[in-house]
Amino acid sequence: MYQIADEELILEVTEKGAEMKSLRERSSGREYLWCADERYWKRTAPVLFPLVGRYRDNETYYDGKTYRLSQHGFARDMDFSLVRRTETELWFSLEQTEETLEHYPFCFRLTVGYRLEGRTVRVLWRVENTDDREIWFSIGGHPAFVCPPGAEKRSDCRLRFDTDGPLVSGTLNENGVLGERLRTYPLVNREMAVTDDLFDEDALVLESRQASRVSLVDGNGGTYVTVSFDAPVFGIWSPSGDAPFVCIEPWYGVSDREDFNKELRERKWSQSLKPGKVFEGGYTILV
Repeated sequence: MYQIADEELILEVTEKGAEMKSLRERSSGREYLWCADERYWKRTAPVLFPLVGRYRDNETYYDGKTYRLSQHGFARDMDFSLVRRTETELWFSLEQTEETLEHYPFCFRLTVGYRLEGRTVRVLWRVENTDDREIWFSIGGHPAFVCPPGAEKRSDCRLRFDTDGPLVSGTLNENGVLGERLRTYPLVNREMAVTDDLFDEDALVLESRQASRVSLVDGNGGTYVTVSFDAPVFGIWSPSGDAPFVCIEPWYGVSDREDFNKELRERKWSQSLKPGKVFEGGYTILV
């Protein structure tokens, strides 16, 4: 586990998955990230790569060959290498292995960085095409934020957006891919209540840049944490039930549709890179 800090925050990141595991306010010790208690969810803030969501039937086609890959890809379960560390920055790197090439046919270099700037965490992604052909991939974040102090249960919280809405969400079917049905969520003063049944049909999947800033708000209307991003898709998720956290997830990619032809080159919101080219993305957390 690696730790960085500034005058406001302390961040801990593990080499496995280059995943944030703790984000604390330095003065009070208040924790903002979920503790990965397996009773609800065993992760805290995984990096999703090279897949966001699911392939239809967990498989995709490329150049006549079938590749199988489980939900959200392999990066979250792999050991990254630390490549740079300062008092307020951490950078980790991951490259293809013989095993990844069995499930994903490309060579790549994924670099994940974290930078503290006052009360802000900048999460930085860099994907380099080290292959000799064009590559396709998705990448996304999945940070889970604990409910604010004074919110005794998740339904005491609200979500605030930088749009008047309404928001339109895709619906994931029992196989984790998107069906035809859409769900519409009106906003009141740009806010949505985190009701007990909000996640009964899994995550809210919001495509086409419907918002670029989402805040978790306490019962008194105070902003607890804000996630800002320039991603074309984002998700909102928490396990069905009474889990005391909410995930705000910027995505450059999305699950397949249930009628998708499985061609890797044709996945909606997928990113592509020519040989030697670099993709840069990420998001920020303000507490």
